[in-house]
This record gives sequence, structure tokens and C-alpha cells, in this order.
Amino acid sequence: MELTPRQIVSELDKHIVGQDAAKRAVAVAVRNRWRRQRVDEAMKTEISPKNIMMIGPTGVGKTEIARRLATLTGAPFIKVEATKYTEVGYYGRDVESMVRELVENALGIVRSAEREKVKDEAARRANDRLVDLLLPPPASNTAATFDGDDEKQSDDELVGALKHERNREKIRKMLEAGQMEDRTVSIVSETQAVPMVMSNIPGMESMEFDFQEMFEKIAPKSRNTRELTVREAREWLIEQESDKLISKDKVQATAVELAENLGIIFIDEIDKIVAGDKQHGADVSRQGVQRDLLPIVEGTTIQTKYGYVKTDHVLFIAAGAFHRSKPNDLMPELQGRFPIRVELNDLTKDDFVRILTEPSGSLTKQYQALLQTENVELVFERDGIETLAGYAFDVNQKTQNIGARRLYTIMERLLEELSFEAPDMSQGRVAINAGYVRERIDEVSKDEDLNRFIL
Repeated sequence: MELTPRQIVSELDKHIVGQDAAKRAVAVAVRNRWRRQRVDEAMKTEISPKNIMMIGPTGVGKTEIARRLATLTGAPFIKVEATKYTEVGYYGRDVESMVRELVENALGIVRSAEREKVKDEAARRANDRLVDLLLPPPASNTAATFDGDDEKQSDDELVGALKHERNREKIRKMLEAGQMEDRTVSIVSETQAVPMVMSNIPGMESMEFDFQEMFEKIAPKSRNTRELTVREAREWLIEQESDKLISKDKVQATAVELAENLGIIFIDEIDKIVAGDKQHGADVSRQGVQRDLLPIVEGTTIQTKYGYVKTDHVLFIAAGAFHRSKPNDLMPELQGRFPIRVELNDLTKDDFVRILTEPSGSLTKQYQALLQTENVELVFERDGIETLAGYAFDVNQKTQNIGARRLYTIMERLLEELSFEAPDMSQGRVAINAGYVRERIDEVSKDEDLNRFIL
């Protein structure tokens, strides 16, 4: 959250090619949230987030911008498809479920942060438990003595206790030195089956957590014994001890606050809930979803199993291709809640070249890393990359334009034979040049019937 808009755009540039207007819009929106945290309380409640609507064809980076933004800022983030709320009956799934999913995401972030704070103490406790598992404490001798010599018995118990403690220290040092990682220990755990009784009934998600809480109280717990290596058991025990050290109530309260103030909800395919000319069937469902979305985007209070959550300051980013409709076809009230609109551009051949080479996790670098595990050096030459980009652009123009996703299918087709043969090559160097690309892609790309199904 300390990043400036320029720094945010710079970070996004490492993963996403082009689309500068969209990057600038989300960068300013995130920075405004940082600014809001620093104004006085009276003004803070008045400042609402400026929601964003991204308009552009599929595969140009809409989802990736939102996803990378959330990762960059550490904010709770969820992506939902607007169409899933129209799938069942008139209203489909409960629209409020998106807020509950956001809180769950925030809970994971907060829990991870709290566990990090107590990891050293949790590791120490886990080590103590591992010592107990490897060398259980001796059973206390409560049997009556037959010789009546209580002093001698006391001495024997003291010697035994000292010997046991020395053995424990030896095991502890061996554990710390990593000498017992493959030893096996028995772990006893408790599990509880809690049925998801309402999850498949439309509109009943708000009641689901009430039933879950009830079953958690009354459902019996079963004890299971598992054989784990010390390495596996340590991870499990650290997690258990971490949960004991952190406050459950504090984690939940912090997660709700984090979701309310920094949460980002990305609503994809919002253009699919635009009603057409006919006002029945699917169109009624779409209009209903818009009406359900409106109060959440405007700002309302949603009940979750972690408490009430206000959506007044959640940042909503909507996206849609708007091929058969336009943003103005949405309900006027919903339109007004997305004041920032940015249009993302179609990808050109030059964009495809940049996508294949510039991002830190580009497709070419991914395949190079994958085949390097087989000791095969994969080298993409410039003319080969340009030829690949040309095929991707041409196929998008001839068939349905799916943007950068076209590169995935073309790359798989290009490297299918090499990926199959790589384990038997032992080692080698393969150069991907223009000739290599044409030999494997040209025939398929020219045949429209073939590329429609293969590329």
C-alpha cells in the first residue's frame, strides 16, 4: 500500500504488456485507498472507492491486471463470474456470497500473517511434541513398594528421570541437526464431518453457516492415527501449535476489517447480465442479478459467520467484452457505481512478440524452464518468436479472437513433439527459429477447418 501509482504501473509492466490506461486507472484507485486511510475519521467515512469498469475483448489482460494488483498490494481479492448468478432459477446463486468469499480470502491472509509472527514459538513447541512422540515420558510408578524402603524408591525415580531427560536432550539435538527427518511417528488427530446442508439450494447461502455452526457443536469427533515421517509431522504440528498461539477472535475481527477497507471484488462477464429486448426467461434473470448487485456495489451490510461486513469501501472492478451490448445498457444506478471506465485495446502482432519475451513469467521462459528439467536447452530465436506472433495474430483474425490465450494453443502445438521426445534425448540444444515454427504450424494455420478446431 506504500507504492505510488508510478511504482504500481511499473510492477504491473513486469507481467502485463500494454494496456497503459487500465494500469493507470487501477494504480490511482489503489493509491486513493492508501490516501483514505490517512485522512481524519469524519472525512474518511465520506470517501468511497471509485469503482472501475474495464471494457475489451477476451484475452487482453483484464483479469490479469486485477489479479496481479491484488497480489502486489496484499489485498483480499476474489474473482466472480456474473453469469453464475443467473444459472439456477431467476436469481441463481445468492449474490451476497461474493462478500462471504472475500472475507474467507481475508481470513487466510490474516491467519498467515499471524502464524508468521508466532512461527518461532510454534516451532519450539512442535519440537517438544516431536521429542515426546519419539521418546514418550515414563509411566509414573504408583505401585506400592514391598520392601518399605521409600527413600531407595525415590532415588531410583530420580535417576530414571535424569536419564530420561538426558535422552530427551540427545533426541532434541538430533532433531535440530536434521538427523531424524525420516523416522516415523504416530500422530493422533480429531476430525469432524460437518455436512454442507444448504449449499446447493438457491438463495439459501446466508443460512448455511448457521447450520454449520450448529453441526459443529453437536457432531461427534472421530480420532484417527496416522503414521508420518518426522519431516511431515513437524509441518502438521507447527500448524496446530500456531493455531493455539493466535487469537481466533482477533483473526476474524482483523479479517473483516481488512475485507471492508482493502478488499477487491473482480466481477467478470458483467456484459452477460445485460437484458435484451425480450423481458422474460433469461432476461428477467439478468435484470434480477443487476438489481441484486446494486446494493452490494452501492454499500450495504452482509451477514457472515465472522460477523457483519460493510461493502461501502470495497473496490469493485467489473469487466466485459460488450460485443453485443454497451455499458449504457446496464441499469442507470449500476452504471453510476462504476465511474471510471477504461477500454483495453486489441492485441497486435507486436504485442504478441512482447508477450512472448518481456514478462518475467512469459510462455517462452516457462517452456525453457520445463524442458531444462530434462536437460534440454530450448532457445527461442527472434525470427521464430516473430513468426509465432504472426500466426497467433492471423488465427485470431480468421477465427474467434481470444487474445493472448491463442499463444497457449499455438505453443502447445509447436512443442508437442519435443515435449514428448525430451525424456529420451538426455541432453541437447533445440533452436526455435522461423523454419522450425513454419514446419509445425503452417499447414494447420492455412486450413481454416483445421485451425478452427486445433488452434
